[in-house]
Amino acid sequence: MQTNPKIEKKRSDEKLLVSEMIDLYCRKQHGSKKGQLCPECRQLHDYALARIDHCPFMETKTFCSACKVHCYKPEMREKIRAVMRWAGPRMLPVHPILSIRHVVVTIRSKREAKQEK
Repeated sequence: MQTNPKIEKKRSDEKLLVSEMIDLYCRKQHGSKKGQLCPECRQLHDYALARIDHCPFMETKTFCSACKVHCYKPEMREKIRAVMRWAGPRMLPVHPILSIRHVVVTIRSKREAKQEK
């Protein structure tokens, strides 16, 4: 099966962003060391990466939060929301490029969603 390099780059970028946010959250909320996750955060991390790997909408979607179809189990969705809510505002000093790119893509997707209505 041949893959589109653009889609794979997008998938890779999303995985990196999610991984960094979970890592930051776990370090600050659970006291884990950089690069090491507690069992609960490891489970969430592995689940999120698996969801990203199997996302059929990767070509057209921006981020999971902007997707019309939510493929996370309700419990995991609440956990990832908590991580994103906490880590999102704290990502700028840690990963400025990732943070700015995420904000730009989010704003763009919200504009496009408004135009579709």
